[in-house]
Formats: sequence, structure tokens, C-alpha cells
Amino acid sequence: MKEILCFGDSNTYGLIPGTKERYTSNIRWTGILADRLYQDGIRVVEEGLCGRTTVFEDELRDNRRGCDLLPVILESHNPVDLVILMLGTNDCKTYYHASAEVIGLGIEKLLGQIHQANENTKVLLISPILLGDEVWKPEFDPEFGRESVETSKGLKTVYQNIATAHGVDFLAASDYAEASLVDREHLNEEGHKKLAEAVLTKIKEIYFEKDF
Repeated sequence: MKEILCFGDSNTYGLIPGTKERYTSNIRWTGILADRLYQDGIRVVEEGLCGRTTVFEDELRDNRRGCDLLPVILESHNPVDLVILMLGTNDCKTYYHASAEVIGLGIEKLLGQIHQANENTKVLLISPILLGDEVWKPEFDPEFGRESVETSKGLKTVYQNIATAHGVDFLAASDYAEASLVDREHLNEEGHKKLAEAVLTKIKEIYFEKDF
């Protein structure tokens, strides 16, 4: 059986907008993948964590640096045939003062870790959905600011260039889904469904024709 690892933040975890609860597996985009691909002999591993960044240390919450945990997860699930990597939203928080280009350097570090763990592992790099307008308001998430929204808009181009440079596949989540109006940050049920369909199409177009 082939194995796909989905490594991301709260939008991979499946956080329900405006709550601390999690969507059930049949609603999460990763759960939809798992259900649809299992019959093809593919196991989907869900590794989403709320607040996860690429490389930045969150002083308020422990164990949020993706680069600290990714090598361990890759080793524990080895061999992994495909990593679906979708991070960057939390890196846009004002606390980190990071541009889209600097966040891209974090993504490149993670790509290097994947290659180091197993050079045969394929990668589908996904740039995240855009942060919604006014996400910084107190009723939403004041860890973000006005500039955070602009930074999130720059991630698609940066990630696409990184994917081309590293020879990995790319998909922009923002082309298919958007943040819920409830919290301006997370996917709602329809967003999970749309993203799942886009990722499934990408997997079938690229990987089924090659190795799967």
C-alpha cells in the first residue's frame, strides 16, 4: 500500500471556523482523500496541527515549528511515497515580521528535509488559502494584522517559483477555496470539499499516470 502524508496547520487539521472543534473525517479534505484513495491502495496520513509554522518559534505554544517535527514524522511513517505540504498561514502573523519570500525560505528548508529523509519521496506543494479581510479584528484573530493579508496574497507566486526550482508539483489552494466569513482564516465545509476535489484531480493526473 502506498502512503501519502498530509503535513500542515489548522486547515489540514480541520478546525471548524470560530471554534476549537474539529470537523469529522468525512468533512476534512484530508479525510475525503483518505476515503476516496483507500480503494486504490493508498493510505492517507493526516498530520495537521493548529498554529504550525514552517520554521518560526511560537513563544505562546510549544512544538509548532514544522521543521522540528517533520523529520520525526517522516521517519515514523517511512517509506512515504508522497508528501502534501501546505503551510504558511501562521507564518503571516505579525509576531514573525516575515515577508512571503522569507516564508518561502522556510518552505525550502522543509523540502530539503523531505529529500534528505528519502530522495524518492514526491512532493505536492500547496500554497494556502488567503487570509480574509479584517482577520486582525479582535473578534477574529488579532495575531494577524493588515499586512498579514497582503503577505498571504504573495505566497502563491513564491511557492510556485519554489516548486519549479525544486522540481516538485504545485497547487494553489486559493484557486479553489477561501476562508470562511466566520473567522476569515479557516476552511468551511464547502472549502474542504473544493480543496479535496482539486487535490484528488492533481494526484490522479500526475501520480496515477506515473507510479500509482
